[in-house]
Amino acid sequence: MSKIQNSIVFNFFFVILVSLFFTNAQAQQNYVIDNSSHFWEKVQFGGGLGLGIGSGYTDISVMPSAIYNVNQIVAVGVGLQFGYLSSKNYYDSYVYGGSLVTLVNPIPEIQLSVELEQVRVNTSYDAINNRPSYSDNYWNTALYLGAGYRTGNVTIGGRYDVLYNAQTSLYGSGFMPFVRVYF
Repeated sequence: MSKIQNSIVFNFFFVILVSLFFTNAQAQQNYVIDNSSHFWEKVQFGGGLGLGIGSGYTDISVMPSAIYNVNQIVAVGVGLQFGYLSSKNYYDSYVYGGSLVTLVNPIPEIQLSVELEQVRVNTSYDAINNRPSYSDNYWNTALYLGAGYRTGNVTIGGRYDVLYNAQTSLYGSGFMPFVRVYF
């Protein structure tokens, strides 16, 4: 990452940490703290599955995740990601990695999110049209800021990769819609 991107990431995480500190301090003042609760009672599991199959095209993804509810407003979590994308006689691509996420619910219906994603991309291109076969392997880092409408365990919204670069990013756009489910 460039010095500017490093500075943005550092400043962003500093703001999140300070926000978490004040949110937690406020939560302790406004809510009765239940010291009898156990760690696993505050953990929720979720994630996503994806499948796209077409004429000579395959896209499979598995993205399990877990969050820990710090309080009624803030949750932090981790996720894993695996994806396989193939276009017959053109390329095969494997994507795998992980992410860290912070979710903030200022009111129960609104969920704000910050997600740092780091994935490894391994792509093999087939030889076509007098072009030799080759492979491309690299790490892709994304920092998503998101917002969504939350009802029960489901959140529907959008997120934007503030580190998005059209030349180097894994994805075709910095904006992505999402559906997030935790049980």
